[in-house]
Amino acid sequence: MIEIPSDLHKDLVPLAFLLGNWAGAGVHDFPGSEKCNFGQEVTFAHDGRDFLEYQSRTWVLDNEGNKVRPLESEAGFWRIDAERKITVTMTRDDGVVEIWYGELADKKPQIDLVTDAVARTPESPAYTGGKRLYGYVKGDLMWVGEKQTPEVELRPYMSAQLKKAVTPEDVERWAKDLPEDMPDDGIAFFK
Repeated sequence: MIEIPSDLHKDLVPLAFLLGNWAGAGVHDFPGSEKCNFGQEVTFAHDGRDFLEYQSRTWVLDNEGNKVRPLESEAGFWRIDAERKITVTMTRDDGVVEIWYGELADKKPQIDLVTDAVARTPESPAYTGGKRLYGYVKGDLMWVGEKQTPEVELRPYMSAQLKKAVTPEDVERWAKDLPEDMPDDGIAFFK
């Protein structure tokens, strides 16, 4: 279920499906780096202004699904205009700063993004641009990322399926919203 917070900036309502904490797993595969499964936590938050704050952390998983080490981290800000055009500014832990442009699909929660500008520190790995596709599918947040370098043409390198994560704040909010006439045994819900 998609909730639209009452204090969400009106321009961000089309992006409300992104809000919250997400967690899941995916696959990383790019020439010159280790192919692996990874875990991911993503947060899309707002503070009433006209942007969503974005944070993502990924880590390598072993064959049993245990965390091995950090993989990639990124943070940024997402905006949308009246024509459903999206602008994302993003900073990555490897010293890359990106500007992404894209759009929200018509009549479905799907976002296509492509890099417009990439800036790198001298220590950063070679990277010249990328594409991303995000979609809200049956309650899950799915995404695939493509990237290119001077040596490798644009190709998929990461994808994941994320589920909405429950926070202590969610539980507290839900507890406050329980009806006054809640049955003691819970069985009444099923009658």
